[in-house]
This record gives sequence, structure tokens and C-alpha cells, in this order.
Amino acid sequence: MKKEIGIIGLGKMGGNMARRLTEKGWHVFGTDRSAEVTQALGAEGIDAAGSAEDLISKMTGPRVIWLMLPAGAIIDDLLFGAGRLAEMLSAGDIVIDGGNSNFKDAKPRAEKLQAKSIRFLDVGTSGGPGGARNGACLMIGGERSAFEEANELFVDLALPGAVQFFDGHGAGHFVKMVHNGIEYGMMQAIAEGFNIMKKSDFHLNLQRVTDVYNRGSVIESRLIGWLQSGYKAHGQDLTGVTGTVAHTGEGAWTVEAAKDMGLDAKIIEASLDFRKASAEHPDYTGQVLSALREQFGGHAIK
Repeated sequence: MKKEIGIIGLGKMGGNMARRLTEKGWHVFGTDRSAEVTQALGAEGIDAAGSAEDLISKMTGPRVIWLMLPAGAIIDDLLFGAGRLAEMLSAGDIVIDGGNSNFKDAKPRAEKLQAKSIRFLDVGTSGGPGGARNGACLMIGGERSAFEEANELFVDLALPGAVQFFDGHGAGHFVKMVHNGIEYGMMQAIAEGFNIMKKSDFHLNLQRVTDVYNRGSVIESRLIGWLQSGYKAHGQDLTGVTGTVAHTGEGAWTVEAAKDMGLDAKIIEASLDFRKASAEHPDYTGQVLSALREQFGGHAIK
């Protein structure tokens, strides 16, 4: 395929993806609802467009359009509603939803686009802004022919070997959704453990604990490394870090999917319930979770 892509949504993830692909020799067309963000990326070498419609008109077919937008109605609105982007696209184009959309939304979107012979891929993108900049982990769903056509794009975006295709529209977002549910549970266990150590009688240096845990222990991980970075940035008391923990849709969707299948997801559900309750009952466990979210995802800590 020609190394040309349009990215709609140039936030923390989309912007870093645009930077990475530009460095990999791609001609990146990009637009964001913030004109300032679009112009700033334009100064870094992308082909800035004033709107999604402008972006489409600048590109030649067959186009590859990557949507890096919040989940929900905004995507359907852009494709089929007031924006009617689908009307501007042509047979053979590929639309990629790389955000954290609900996996159930992929099939109806794909079917609407297929009516115009436009292909659709759902891509779970993991690694946070750092991964988008330096190599992400990509979980891709849809039709294999579209995946194979766009494979060079995925290889250039990802870390070596960090691309996997799963047959079926929604499969990529389903795998990523469960990933995020697992992430909730893993983070909760770490946060609860460090809360126990913080309140013990041993007066432990928790930054040193993260250091030894990340040197060959069973729980050595990127999450422990990010917590170590959080302690370096904010001190052991995590001063200024909120104990109220934000939560996005993926944890709730994972629990919902498990219930639909007649399965238990007790740990994931409990970690989700903790985040909800933290709005009224912030504590040190919540501060650890917020510090982790800041370090790997750039989320607000105030």
C-alpha cells in the first residue's frame, strides 16, 4: 500500500501516532477539533487539514482513515450523521477505529460501510501515549483481507511482534476491552498491597519496595515500574495526587460481557466498584491507582 494515512483526532494518542508515522516515512494527513492542536502538529511535519471533510478531500484513493476519537456517538455522528464522512469515502477505502470503542459497535458500523464497499477494522491500541510514540501493542479485528492490505501500517506503528489479527468485526476491541478489565484488577491488587505496606508498623520506603519488586520477582512488571516513577515524582505520600479514581467504559463493559455470557468477573467488578466508590471515599489505595494512571496514560491526578 502507499504510505499515506489520514488521522482524525490528534490528542495524546493520535498526535503521537502521527509523529511516529511521519518519522517512518508516511505522508500523514491529520485533523483535530482543536485548531491549535492541528496547527502544532502541522509545524512538526504532518499535512494539517481544517476538518475531517478537508482531510478526505486532500487524500487520493484508496484511502486509509484512522479514527482516534472518544467512544460512542461521536464516531457514528462523524461517519453517518451530520458529518456523513462515509458519503465522501470511496469503494476500497479502509476506516480504522483505533479508540476504546465498545466492541458491540463494530459490526453495525462495518455493515453500514460495507454497503459502499468500504472496509472497516477495529483496533485495540495499548501502551498509552508512550506506546503511541515509541511502539504500541495492536489488537486488530475485522476482515483478514483489509488487515493484510494495511499490515505495513500496523507494523510501523507497533513494537516488533506486537500486532495480532483476530477474525470478526469487534474482535480487536473485545480483546482490548478484556485487557483493560484485567488491567483494572492488576492495578487494584498493587494499590491495595502498597496501601497495606504504607500503613504497617515497619515505616517502609515504598520506592525501594518497587525497586526490589522489579528485579526478578514474580510480580515484576511495567505497572510496578510506573508506580516507582510515581513515587519519584510525588513522594511516598503521593502528595497532590487524588484518591478519587477515574474510570472509563472498558471495565464496566468487561463485567457486562461476562454477565451476558453467564460468567463471573469478581475481581474486575470489585475493582470497578472501588473506583466508583472512591468519588465519595478517596484514600491512599485510590492515590496509588491515580498515580499509575498518570504515569502510563497521562491522566490527570488532581
